[in-house]
Amino acid sequence: MPVYQMTLSLLMAVMLFLGMVLMMYTGRRIGLRRMERYGDAAPVGIGVIDGAVFALLGLLIAFTFSGAASRFDARKALIVEEANDIGTAWLRLDLLPAEAQPDLRQMFRDYTDARLATFADEDNRPASVAAIARASALQSDIWQAALTATGGEGQAS
Repeated sequence: MPVYQMTLSLLMAVMLFLGMVLMMYTGRRIGLRRMERYGDAAPVGIGVIDGAVFALLGLLIAFTFSGAASRFDARKALIVEEANDIGTAWLRLDLLPAEAQPDLRQMFRDYTDARLATFADEDNRPASVAAIARASALQSDIWQAALTATGGEGQAS
């Protein structure tokens, strides 16, 4: 997460906290004034409002956790899918001529390392971008080497 987003998030959290404290103070002052003016009859009917506010707050928290859980599940599914794809491609290297396999297997190891480096330090955006570029270059090199090994014309389709 870039520094400006972290700063903005922190600023928003502090502002929200201060706003809640201000509203609590204001509500307390209004409640004390009502108690002075109306005595024991002042708090009648406030329980319904409390219940509605807490219900809405609970709903908001439930939606937040639900969204976070669905994003986590989607990301986990993408990671599993990519790992399966790399594993399938690794196994299909056995179909290539024996002399082409060692070089391609090393390229696959390098590709896997580059993909892992993409997520190793997510806060370091330049390193992640460089790892993605390296993985893309390796993917092209693997494709070209596989086409050459199979007697293809060497052009990606």
